Amino acid sequence: MPSQTEKPKLVLPLKTRVTLSFLSAVTDFARRCDGTVNRGFMKFLDYKTPSKAKSVNGVSTKDVTVDANRNLWIRVFTPKGYSGDGVLPVVIFFHGGGFAFLSPDSFAYDAVCRRFCRRIPAVIVSVNYRHTPEHRFPSQYDDGEDVLKFLAENPAVLPEYADLSKCFLAGDSAGANLAHQVAVRVAKSGLRGVRLVGLVSIQPWFGGEERTAAEVKFEGAPLVSTSRTDWLWKAFLPEGSDRDHWAVNVSGANSEDLSGLDYPNTLVIVGGFDPLQDWQRRYCEWLKKSGKKAQLIEYPTMIHAFYIFPELPESSQLISQVKDFITNRISDLKLSL
Repeated sequence: MPSQTEKPKLVLPLKTRVTLSFLSAVTDFARRCDGTVNRGFMKFLDYKTPSKAKSVNGVSTKDVTVDANRNLWIRVFTPKGYSGDGVLPVVIFFHGGGFAFLSPDSFAYDAVCRRFCRRIPAVIVSVNYRHTPEHRFPSQYDDGEDVLKFLAENPAVLPEYADLSKCFLAGDSAGANLAHQVAVRVAKSGLRGVRLVGLVSIQPWFGGEERTAAEVKFEGAPLVSTSRTDWLWKAFLPEGSDRDHWAVNVSGANSEDLSGLDYPNTLVIVGGFDPLQDWQRRYCEWLKKSGKKAQLIEYPTMIHAFYIFPELPESSQLISQVKDFITNRISDLKLSL
């Protein structure tokens, strides 16, 4: 039998392992020691997928400018041939990448949003927010909130059967961090024209000064190794801040008081080979202690960002579980009327 200190063995298909190695190497080479990012290098290797007005595999896409001055735009994914009750939920999606990398037109995120759109089905709005270190905290949170305001004021940019009274926030990794902060902002200030009814938090990127057991155990993990996440947090946070800042350690001593806020029901996804898993579980427990409804789903054998790899059966399973969460939440709303 393996000892308790021995790392469990990670078993992944060759295609997934090669892609992970490539992505990890790309982000490592792009991060300069002076705290900047080599954007030219990233532009060369970050394959972009153009929007497609003509339906491809049942989904069409279009890009909409929100604010050209800060390159804030959205990609709207619309399912074709919808024959439901005349309306579809809207999912505002924030991509991962440590706040520093990737975009809605990056190949992996265009592909996964298409899968969500087709299988839920829902209108997916994927947000292109500003990157660190060129634009530090709270630029990304500002961009996320402003997209919701834009949709409230310009609902015609969405298909006519998009229902903004059934709006979900979703994101993975840094995008899930962003989704949480936008949910808090909207709960505090309110927003006419958009009703947030749920939040899908896929392996959210949280942390703190403490090194948790999972961070120590999986220190050299792909994509979210300790050295990578430390660099990215430093590039994101205000000068002089540490990782116990409330934007990072959301459930720590400096956390927001959610008790009196109308924070949406939340689904949290955790992977057993993710160094961030302890922070993610604390987040879910913190929501519950704050009087909010939160559900935790664990994938014991999965890595960080596993769901963007369609060759993994768990990727398809996750999309089915997100669909169930959204469907059940909408059913609950109908019953409460």
